[in-house]
Amino acid sequence: MKVLVTGGAGYIGSTICSALEDNNHVPVIMDSLVNSSSTFTEGKKFYKADISDSKALKEIFRDHKDIEAIIHCAALVIVPESVQKPYLYYQENVSKSLELFKFASDSKIKVIFSSTAAVYKSSEEQMVTENSPLDPDSPYARTKITIEMALRDFCNAYGSKAISLRYFNPIGADPKMRSGPSAETPTHILGKLLSIYEGKESDFKIAGTNWPTRDGTAIRDYIHVWDLAEAHIRALELFDDLVTHENPYSVINLGSGQGTTVLEFLEAFEEVSGVEIARIDSSPRPGDTAGAYASGDKAWDNLRWKPRMSIEQGIADAIKWNRKVT
Repeated sequence: MKVLVTGGAGYIGSTICSALEDNNHVPVIMDSLVNSSSTFTEGKKFYKADISDSKALKEIFRDHKDIEAIIHCAALVIVPESVQKPYLYYQENVSKSLELFKFASDSKIKVIFSSTAAVYKSSEEQMVTENSPLDPDSPYARTKITIEMALRDFCNAYGSKAISLRYFNPIGADPKMRSGPSAETPTHILGKLLSIYEGKESDFKIAGTNWPTRDGTAIRDYIHVWDLAEAHIRALELFDDLVTHENPYSVINLGSGQGTTVLEFLEAFEEVSGVEIARIDSSPRPGDTAGAYASGDKAWDNLRWKPRMSIEQGIADAIKWNRKVT
């Protein structure tokens, strides 16, 4: 199957493209390269364009009339930045996605939206299911749920079909080392730890130590990026079984079913790397929450998917990737 992958030059999108190829599908990449690398487009069908560029979309579908689906990964994703620049995030993530969805609807193209589990309400019940209350805490997460609501409305009104995949924090790199994280100024925990590991930073700031978790530090659901890519492939291949004319829209969490606190992740990193990390307790960042982790029950029932790779494997692959590119 030929698939248009928006944001296909980014961390998650490029890994999905590799997984598509490994499963005998053909990715076509559409990426503006605003926050991604052209390196990941080498040897692939690539169009440098914005997702709201209707002329570019028409050109892509004129060149590739056999595209059957869109996997939509393109987005701005930095939570603290979204707090400082909400207009930018709503413009880039929401407004431009609407143009993409309108094109997909008019062309009768199925859509898989790469969303986030940060749309759920923070609560002491930290495992979230697809039916858990929604209350995103940051402009970034609110753009994601707004996109989801628009996509559902498109499905109900225009006969579109779509699946939204909600997940938390991807880690690691393509096990074959074809792609990996490329952010120059990482904001996620693993990127920060790698920066300390390389000697670029001196210590790790723990953003809050009084959260309602087992050790007071925030809890997250970390998934190896390759597991995440494989889940997108499963959703693609089982799409017509999961969404129908009667039920044209579906939401599926991608989760491990167990959370990992910041301290637990830090200890796992030290064990894998063999390096002791200096740490400093600090205040939460804007938009931070106690966190949650996603139930994977529906993903198993619908996709026959669950994460196979451990946090330690994700850390090891990230270190290996980092050595390759530095």
